[in-house]
Amino acid sequence: MTIDSGIILARARSDGEDCLVSAEEPLAGLQLRCGGALPGVIAVPELRELVRKARRRGVRLSRSICAQDGVDTVTAWVEIEPLVEGCDIRVRSWQSSPVPIESADVLERRRVQIDRHLAEISVRLDHDQRVLAVTSDSAELADLAAAMAEGIGKPWTDFLPPENITHDQPLHWRLLDGVRVQVPESLRSWRVTLVPFGKPGFDPAGFELFLLSDQAPSRLTPTPPSPKSRTRHSLVGQDLAPVLKQPISRIVANAETIRTRLAGPLPDAYSDYAGEIASAGRLLLDLLDDMADLEVVESEGFSTAPDRIDLSEVSRQAAGILGVRAREKGIAIEAPHPSESLRAVAEFRRVLQVLLNLVGNAIRYSPENSRIWIRLEDAGGYARVIVADQGPGLSAEQQVKVFDKFERLGRSGDGGTGLGLYISRRLARAMGGELSIESAPGQGARFILEVPSDRLA
Repeated sequence: MTIDSGIILARARSDGEDCLVSAEEPLAGLQLRCGGALPGVIAVPELRELVRKARRRGVRLSRSICAQDGVDTVTAWVEIEPLVEGCDIRVRSWQSSPVPIESADVLERRRVQIDRHLAEISVRLDHDQRVLAVTSDSAELADLAAAMAEGIGKPWTDFLPPENITHDQPLHWRLLDGVRVQVPESLRSWRVTLVPFGKPGFDPAGFELFLLSDQAPSRLTPTPPSPKSRTRHSLVGQDLAPVLKQPISRIVANAETIRTRLAGPLPDAYSDYAGEIASAGRLLLDLLDDMADLEVVESEGFSTAPDRIDLSEVSRQAAGILGVRAREKGIAIEAPHPSESLRAVAEFRRVLQVLLNLVGNAIRYSPENSRIWIRLEDAGGYARVIVADQGPGLSAEQQVKVFDKFERLGRSGDGGTGLGLYISRRLARAMGGELSIESAPGQGARFILEVPSDRLA
């Protein structure tokens, strides 16, 4: 199959850690067939490397990439444009052809290459599987990487205990290659890959260890639970959500393939049905994310990690992340100017989480070709971020209910889950602040996030 034109065939977006946040077909299907997830770490090595270069250098890059999904070889021309947070990915050509039969050695080298790109921690080991060096750029695994760096000379199994193995360590490396391991304070499932160094037929002179997860990083990381709260069973976030997200993502990807007629001609009615299936699947994915976040913010002992931040910078990041979605409706977002600054004491990623929800809601409920404003305000002991829109507005009665759990104010079919504002207010209060609303029917809405000011700035 060959598709080559000057138009944009598919768009995708990555975040600041080179994870694919969203993608259209045919790129979404390639991501899943290559063993990735949506959302999840970019599973095509060449694409991930290109995205990483564009993000780190802050420059637009365009080039051809090649990938194999086990059935076809895909060659595509992609354009990567860095945003404030992550990158915008555009596909302009797409060609696929059957994969030729390859030797086992070639396939093994390709597997190692993919694991090397997807690894969130890479460790160099000696011939006795003892730690020599550690590399990681994952914020979630920073404590683990630091512990391993301080434990040079110790077996890697001291830091990553294998699951369901009780024998003395280290075992023979072939018994540990691909084993599931326990990562402290992480809700994701993990596995390791061991790649030996040395000549075939001889004992390895050392190893390269890759730590990988088949699940995307959680948007919220819970604090360690108290002894009392450890007895609470986490169903959605820890057990159910990871199991459901991958098959639902595949349903969405397949539905998009049908909707866009990439699999062949189709009557309009069936294309519309496939579009409804894809929309319903995306709603389920959003619901799983929100339910996982809900368990975090309602867990006993939940707290945030306050830091000295600039609300102007966070606001511009939120506007940049959601800029593509706004432009699709012709909506302009006016974010604070880079020269503006308002210092506060709060956790950067929690504030960003709240603003993404507020701006996302404003885009969802605002009319086309309207405007959204993000304004800053110094209120003495508090710093405020105000998100205002030109939407239908809310009555006094609706304003009382809007922060309730699962409250959607009678709306249906808009893609919301009724949890975003409830979670956002819990986050604001956990940071010592508040989230409130000012509105009137027909006059839009103003959501006001307050967090403690940084009086030492």
